[in-house]
Amino acid sequence: MGTYELLRFADPEALARSVAAEWLKHAGRAAADPQPYCVALSGGRIAKQFCAAVAQQAAAQPAGLRQVHFFWGDERCVAPSDPESNFGLARDALLSPLGIAAGHIHRIRGEEPPERAAQLAERELRELVRRERQGQPMFDLVFLGLGEEGHVASLFPGESEELIKSSAVFRPVIATKPPPQRVTLGYPALAAAEQVWVLASGAGKERALADSLTPGGRTPLGRVLTLRSATKIFTDIAV
Repeated sequence: MGTYELLRFADPEALARSVAAEWLKHAGRAAADPQPYCVALSGGRIAKQFCAAVAQQAAAQPAGLRQVHFFWGDERCVAPSDPESNFGLARDALLSPLGIAAGHIHRIRGEEPPERAAQLAERELRELVRRERQGQPMFDLVFLGLGEEGHVASLFPGESEELIKSSAVFRPVIATKPPPQRVTLGYPALAAAEQVWVLASGAGKERALADSLTPGGRTPLGRVLTLRSATKIFTDIAV
């Protein structure tokens, strides 16, 4: 199993504020690099709080995010105006308040048929990212949330080994919670990322996090930890 760093917080608000501050520093250090800085955002309640915290802290220095290209780790197969859209969450809480340039926003097109949405997302990523690891384009950073059953992005328990080992960068999935049709980054893409930060927050997830941190844990998060040499986990969950 790869190593991980577990950082604990008293509540979701403290978690969101601290991760926002750390990410702004991380993105700021990359500003001098001529290569695009590519991040994949997540969905969920803690993601909304995180995006709002970033927008608040970056308001005084919006130039610090001008080199960032925004992607998503997963998306529901809905229109961007739908309340279930992960893109819509980030647009309202982060992208619009900071006036992020349209050319730096690379959403998964949830309104398209899932296979096509996955293909378009991969094509857009590969056109921008020049670094690869084992054939996978390398994100500078991927944010992940954590579900009650240990899912991350839209990688849920119960998938076949064939799907788990799929080399697709993005792939369609049928989720075990609504809305069922989604597009997600695959395990190889998460393994290839320069950094993965997990925001594990909320009641009812104690067992999922504990199982994921067990050596050989077979939850989706556990698989990600096993595939990577290092991962950061920010949590307000007592384990």
